[in-house]
This record gives sequence, structure tokens and C-alpha cells, in this order.
Amino acid sequence: MSETRILCWNVNGVRAVKRKGFFEWLYRESPDILCLQETKVQPDQIDDELREPQGYHAYWNCSDTRGYSGVASLCKEEPLSVKTGFGIEAFDREGRVLITEHPGFLLFNVYFPNGKKDAQRLKYKMDFYDAFLEFIEPLRAQGQKLVICGDFNTAHKAIDLARPKENEKVSGFLPEERAWMDKFVAHGYVDTFRHFNREPGQYTWWDLKSRARERNVGWRIDYFFVSDNLLPQVSSAFIMPDVMGSDHCPVGITLRTSA
Repeated sequence: MSETRILCWNVNGVRAVKRKGFFEWLYRESPDILCLQETKVQPDQIDDELREPQGYHAYWNCSDTRGYSGVASLCKEEPLSVKTGFGIEAFDREGRVLITEHPGFLLFNVYFPNGKKDAQRLKYKMDFYDAFLEFIEPLRAQGQKLVICGDFNTAHKAIDLARPKENEKVSGFLPEERAWMDKFVAHGYVDTFRHFNREPGQYTWWDLKSRARERNVGWRIDYFFVSDNLLPQVSSAFIMPDVMGSDHCPVGITLRTSA
């Protein structure tokens, strides 16, 4: 057996994080796969260095709107297949999904919508959640092994944010958002970090304006979920809170895979 190390990071602008030591971090960590969210670039704004970092095959799904959303997947080994979106134009135009097929598992790199703007945007988020689950369930039913990573924009349980009481009526911790997370888990998807770590105070996002990171007043909204048929192969799951450059920090898992 060999090990595959997968990292995931909402960079809140890939060009901004590039100026803050992104490449030094990437080559130091040297993950087998890196999934990025909120890249905020159009194809014509991706320079050659970013387009395909040394040692990686890079795949980009950009939003139709400039400076908004977007995901990228960097893979040392070329995937067996690559797909963007899940076939619903209202969602796919925002560049939120990359699906890469690897020996032994299917990897979903997803930037789930934020629902804080208004009721319409919250509905969009909930509709996206439902469409996503509807898309992946047949794959799981066929026996596919799935890895789903990204910024879910929801803290699932009270342990997953520093101030749950104060945020019960804020998108990201609303009852309906948390209920969808419950449903997702009930369908057989496992929160890998919580599988290994039940400690409080473990967060992946902090509000920049209030300098919340210095006080660790955060939210855990970036996850790696796996279908339960893949769980025995997950050897570790972790958060990297000391990595700076974004209002999010990277998260990761290590998978035991066939050599």
C-alpha cells in the first residue's frame, strides 16, 4: 500500500495568496493533490506559473463573473478523467465544482455557495446542496469511493464554531443548513476530521475584520468527507491553522491506496 496526501484550501484569491508565499508553501508541503477554492480568476488572468505549477497537472474551473468563486485541482499524477460542474447551468456558471477520477477514488473539489447575502442567495445555497447530493448519491450507490472536500460554508455542530449561540440566526449555522449536513452524513458520508478529533477550538475560517484569528474565534467550515466505503483507507485527517495567506487555513487527509 502507498499513501496519497490530499490538501484543500480556500485561498480567497489565488493571485493574492501567490504574493504571500503560496509556491514556497506548496513545494514545501508537496501534496499529491491540492484542491483550491475561491480562486477568483478568469482563464486570461492565470499566468504560466499558476496555470500549471512545476510537478503538477493543474485543472481550473472559473466563474463567468470576474473576480468571483472558482476552483482548481493540482495533481501530481494525471487523473483518469476530469469533469467540471454537475450539469445545471445556474450552478455551473459560478465555477464551483471539479471532479477528478483517481485510481481507487473519485475526488470532488467543491466551493459551496455562501448564503449570507440575502434570502435569495440562501435558497441558491440550499438548492445547490440538494443538487449536489442528488448528483453524488447514484455514484455511491454504484459502489464508487468518494472524497468530497472544500468550503461547505456551514459549521455542522456547535463544537464547530467558537460562538454558536450568537450565530444561530446567521447563514452558516442556520437550522436548515445544519439539517442538510445531518442528511448528508445520514446518507453515508463521514466527516474525516471529526472521525479522528473530537476536540473543541478546531477552526478553518476566521473573520479578518475583527482579527478573530489571533483570538481563535473561528468556524470550521472546510471539510474532507468520504463515503463510508472509503473510511477504512483514511489514515489521518488534519487542519493546518498555522498556514497564513487567507482567511481560511488548509485542511487535509492521508489515504492508504494501492501502489
